[in-house]
Amino acid sequence: MPFYTYRPRDPQKCCSYCQNEFEIVQKIREDALQICPECGNEVVRIIFPAKQSTEVATKDLLSDENIKKHGFKKLVNAGGGKFDEVV
Repeated sequence: MPFYTYRPRDPQKCCSYCQNEFEIVQKIREDALQICPECGNEVVRIIFPAKQSTEVATKDLLSDENIKKHGFKKLVNAGGGKFDEVV
């Protein structure tokens, strides 16, 4: 089940539970909360954009320097079922 984040509709009318943002685990098919479970004031669900990986970030993670830094080895197919260790 996913986490959903909520915040008070009116920051002036909130309790210590909802004064910032709070998360609730809910089923996808459940309706969004309308009120804070602690104080009963109105809340709204916050929609966050999906996280996406970028090509640049992936290239940096797989760089020879980063692979070596984290103690991994990079093998390159040399053909004939053989692999050469590059890093």
